Amino acid sequence: MRIISGTNKGKKLFAPQGERVRPTGDKVKEAIFNIIGPIDEEALVLELFAGSGSIGIEFLARGAKHCTFVDVSRKSLNYVKKNLDLCNFYDRARVLL
Repeated sequence: MRIISGTNKGKKLFAPQGERVRPTGDKVKEAIFNIIGPIDEEALVLELFAGSGSIGIEFLARGAKHCTFVDVSRKSLNYVKKNLDLCNFYDRARVLL
């Protein structure tokens, strides 16, 4: 799993492992963002069921102003935090349990 475009393009992200976890694949993520098109620099994003945070982080990499990540799993949110630190996006994000 990696960042498709924008800042940090190609950077590999951390993701939880296990049969109950299904991170959004790179091809699906790329298709979603091709449909959405350019991201407004004032965009505020809410990623529910965040998992690894790859969708919200992709929005941030493409220029979104801020993203709030929400998940019920502390383990998943730890991955979100690791990925935000990896990409230096922590100042543009909020992580909620």
